[in-house]
Amino acid sequence: MKKKGIIIAVLAAVALLVVGIGVSVVASGISYQKSFVEKEETVKAAYSEIDNQLQRRANLIPNFVEAVKGYSDYEQSTLTAVIEARSKVAAASNAEEQAAANAQLDSAIDIWVNAVTEAYPELKADQQYIALQDELSGTENRIAVARKDYNDAASEYNKSVRIFPGNIFAKIFGFEQVEYFEADESANSVPQVSFD
Repeated sequence: MKKKGIIIAVLAAVALLVVGIGVSVVASGISYQKSFVEKEETVKAAYSEIDNQLQRRANLIPNFVEAVKGYSDYEQSTLTAVIEARSKVAAASNAEEQAAANAQLDSAIDIWVNAVTEAYPELKADQQYIALQDELSGTENRIAVARKDYNDAASEYNKSVRIFPGNIFAKIFGFEQVEYFEADESANSVPQVSFD
């Protein structure tokens, strides 16, 4: 009878231990799932801010065109490149496509602004043109900050879905790493800027 009581007590302790571990695993899973969702939403919000700033910059382009139109016939081929690059930025569906399209737009804007400024030096004194250049410069800074914020959020999220035991729960719940916003290879070349 005494042996039977000990066996029952051991079985009850094992059962409580198994239930306790199960409850702990479920609670951890719920906690990880909540954390993944929060971090994923932070990544989405940061990506959206990049979109907002790129759209802001894209909206400045027609203002530049109008400012330049008053001076003479502006360089149509470089403007066409800017407009095409602007469309690609709007059509990008992920960070990699957006980074490539953005690099193309950066290059096209640099070429166009330099060509127009060289062709029409009197633009350098035009207050509207100067204000637009300042606004474009400020927008470029905002884009850089938004990219950094996105990459910081992506890093936090990616670490959480890769580090044990989070990686196990990430696989169970279907959370995967996100892409970083990386500069296009052409961004490594130094642009030529002229202050003539």
